[in-house]
Amino acid sequence: MSYLLRKDYVQYECTCGSCMSIAELYFCRHCLELRCGYCVCHEVDSHYCSNCMEHLPSAEARLKKNRCSTCFDCPNCFHPLSVRATMRSAEEGSTKSTPTKRYYLSCFFCRWTTRDVNIQDQTVAAGNWPVKENPYANLLTSYLEYYKMIAMTERSQKEKKSYGSLRKGYTSLTDKYGLTAMIARKRAGLPSLQLGGKDFNQTSLPNIAPCTAEEDIEPLPDSFFTQVPDLTKVTTLEQRHANPMLQTEVTSMLHPQHRHFYIKRSLRCRKCEHNVSKPEYNPGSIKFKIQLAAYYHMPEVKIMTFEPLICGKHSEIILKVTNPTQHLTSLQFGDLVDKDEEEKRKAAFTEDQTDEKKVQPFLVPKLKRAITTNTKVVLPTCSVILPPRDDAAEYDDTGDTHNFQDDPKIVVWRKGNKAAIKFMVIPNASLANGDKVIFGFSLEYGYVNTMPTLEQRQPQRTEMQVNVYITPGTVSTGCED
Repeated sequence: MSYLLRKDYVQYECTCGSCMSIAELYFCRHCLELRCGYCVCHEVDSHYCSNCMEHLPSAEARLKKNRCSTCFDCPNCFHPLSVRATMRSAEEGSTKSTPTKRYYLSCFFCRWTTRDVNIQDQTVAAGNWPVKENPYANLLTSYLEYYKMIAMTERSQKEKKSYGSLRKGYTSLTDKYGLTAMIARKRAGLPSLQLGGKDFNQTSLPNIAPCTAEEDIEPLPDSFFTQVPDLTKVTTLEQRHANPMLQTEVTSMLHPQHRHFYIKRSLRCRKCEHNVSKPEYNPGSIKFKIQLAAYYHMPEVKIMTFEPLICGKHSEIILKVTNPTQHLTSLQFGDLVDKDEEEKRKAAFTEDQTDEKKVQPFLVPKLKRAITTNTKVVLPTCSVILPPRDDAAEYDDTGDTHNFQDDPKIVVWRKGNKAAIKFMVIPNASLANGDKVIFGFSLEYGYVNTMPTLEQRQPQRTEMQVNVYITPGTVSTGCED
């Protein structure tokens, strides 16, 4: 799995024009096209805490401000805090003589504890740990209420205008005085708006105190200029941004904050609106109900070996291609294909079809090709056949049982559903020492679609095409500067 971290060596071009590794792409089996993170709709399925694994629906998580009520983060290193217990002797004047247990929060990473900021120990492990309140909470709440009323007023006026245009100028007595809207808001459980005439906006909006600029600023203390600052006692930008309401300047004033919720999301294709990835609802499960990752449906290209890359000279590079599907496929290599010209050709082909079979337009804007090649590549002239994937073949030492008539100058190695193919690259003479070598080609392969449709119930074989960009390394010595 180390190739997942080295994703800039082999990249595939998505339908929208962006280039990513095969681990970051999805394949929609309904519209038979590649999808990246920009080509799918992100939908939140559930919110959960990564520490206690508590999962909540979106509405309840919104009420809790997307934070867990039981778990805390260390304000110093942002590691989850753990509950520690200690024995405390009986206080003077109490009737109990046996020691009692007291609990406090501690970080196992940086050894920060709640005792460092004088937070009292609790008598129970799941105690109500105090959280420092925002000093500007009332002011922010008044602003939120003010803008909510503005949005509510604008929405009601917009509804009145749209309803009046539909009725062509006719308004009844109930619509004139807003009784219908008031009854509808009451049934929906929304707060009622004040009824009024011309001064409706001024009478319904709450009064807030505007912010005023102050000219008198307190001067800095003399110790700020005379004493050497201790950076270990000053908070960093990350620590201040973790709690934007307080933004304390010294570490002795850091307080623990409730842990943020994580989300489980499902990805939906923008064109056909089918799910390409959908996890299970349970946060403790790492399985997926639907996982149409690209490396499950299209050939995977890896770099095995290559000779030193010298400007203007032939260099040999060997690529390993793997067939992950359960069907035999044939590979062909060609020059890079322009996506815009390909779509124009498809659009001209679909013009002769009926309106019921026309393809819906794709809503995602097309991106320009982000990678520019600077190396000429000599592609194999013959096709390469890859057998289907067989999990037991990886542990079989008897050899390959398939008898393919491969050209030894092109296919140098084969085992199971994998084959090593030889390419010849010629870096441009204009490259300097240390420049990256980038070349690309169009990979054509056969894909068997097992997804049944209304027209076709049997698996259908389709010829697919994708642009592949490879960056094997940098130019070696031997090029003129």
